[in-house]
Amino acid sequence: MPGELRRAFTDKGLSMSPDRLIYMANQIGSFFKSQGHDKAIPGIADHIHKFWDPRMRKAIFAHLDAGGAGLDPDVREALATLKKTAHA
Repeated sequence: MPGELRRAFTDKGLSMSPDRLIYMANQIGSFFKSQGHDKAIPGIADHIHKFWDPRMRKAIFAHLDAGGAGLDPDVREALATLKKTAHA
């Protein structure tokens, strides 16, 4: 894991490992998958926006920027959408 990504996960006391956040994001994706792609993407993004600490979102966005290894395709798309709207 690149140093920048590791720092994003450990800055300001966030003790959750990158692997754990990837696992959690993919679990959310699995839940929404049954709703079909058009509903899953906004559902995943909304859940992460509402229920994840901003530091967790920052860390998963850093992972996405580093290539998003291990993230399911729908989760990657949802995170990219969420990241775009968060900066708008």
